[in-house]
Amino acid sequence: MLTTTTIAKAAEFVPMSARLTAFEWRMSEMVSRVPKDKITVEGMTGDSAIAYALKQCDLDVVAAYPITPQTLIIEDYQKFAADGEVKAKVIPVESEHSAMSACVGASAVGARVATASASAGLALMWEILYCASGMRMPIVFAVANRALSAPINIHNDWSDTYGARDSGFIQLYCQSGQEAYDTTIMAFRIAEDHKVLLPIMVCIDGFIVSHNVERVEMLPDEAVEEFVGVRDPFVTLDPDKPMTMGPLALTDYYFEFKEQQDQAMAGVPEVFDKVEAEFEKMTGRKYGMFEAYRTEDADIIIFTHSSPGGTAKVVADALREKGEKVGVLRLRMFRPFPAKEIAEALKKTKAVVVFEKARSFGAPANPLAMEVR
Repeated sequence: MLTTTTIAKAAEFVPMSARLTAFEWRMSEMVSRVPKDKITVEGMTGDSAIAYALKQCDLDVVAAYPITPQTLIIEDYQKFAADGEVKAKVIPVESEHSAMSACVGASAVGARVATASASAGLALMWEILYCASGMRMPIVFAVANRALSAPINIHNDWSDTYGARDSGFIQLYCQSGQEAYDTTIMAFRIAEDHKVLLPIMVCIDGFIVSHNVERVEMLPDEAVEEFVGVRDPFVTLDPDKPMTMGPLALTDYYFEFKEQQDQAMAGVPEVFDKVEAEFEKMTGRKYGMFEAYRTEDADIIIFTHSSPGGTAKVVADALREKGEKVGVLRLRMFRPFPAKEIAEALKKTKAVVVFEKARSFGAPANPLAMEVR
């Protein structure tokens, strides 16, 4: 957790102003489009697409415990490590609680870190999720969304990450393997930006996207390495410059920390837009905080996210052929929730129909519907 003392100590080795200036300079560099002959196209699952993106992002540590339907991400990455294609330390821990703990420790010493989980595995991480965000560790966390027991269900809903919506993690939801690949690469730039310094979840629907084989365009390694750069930590644990991260904070100071987190979260959209603009120059692909499909004159808008977004577009097209003015708004960024931008996108419609795969028992509405209200 960044205190006044740790910030002062950090200034001893690199001034904050210099770091921000360097970052803004990087963002303003001209990025050229990657030539088509440098692009690799393969059919791969959503899990494999994320694993390949992680392979290209020059990680230092990956700590994870297998759980369906996330397992393929870590299996694929371990194969890369075994074949000598990555230099990262892969830590096969005994539980998801340990996985996130290892990620926090590695991130605290300046490592670029990633993990993956789902469902009960994410639930077992619960205590450490708040440590990761409260200590401002820019961990990239891939989640293959899966229902929570009981009854036991290995298939998709959004209860796992919705339950963590107030944990301080940025949350981005992807519709396809291609979007998951692209978003994973961008996630490191967003999370590690000194204006943000928050952990980030990249979410795909379990089995529907995680195990479905789709066409994915992959960038050359050198293009991704240049895009993500090298992590430039604001402050790290260093035996030669001792400090404390995550110390006891009593009531008066505790809420100052929470306010700093909230301000960082509020600044995410600006950084997100800048990073995605640079990514678009390189690939021609842009997703935004949400996708608006045939909404300009829509009387009814279907509001959803993840894989149902694709189905909703097909439904909208079919209803349009019958004379119904239906559009789709597919959310990508759930945290922070882009309320102002969504309100603007929905202001002319007569009705909004929310489709979601999660319950909030006893609440006036389910989680996504509550946000839209």
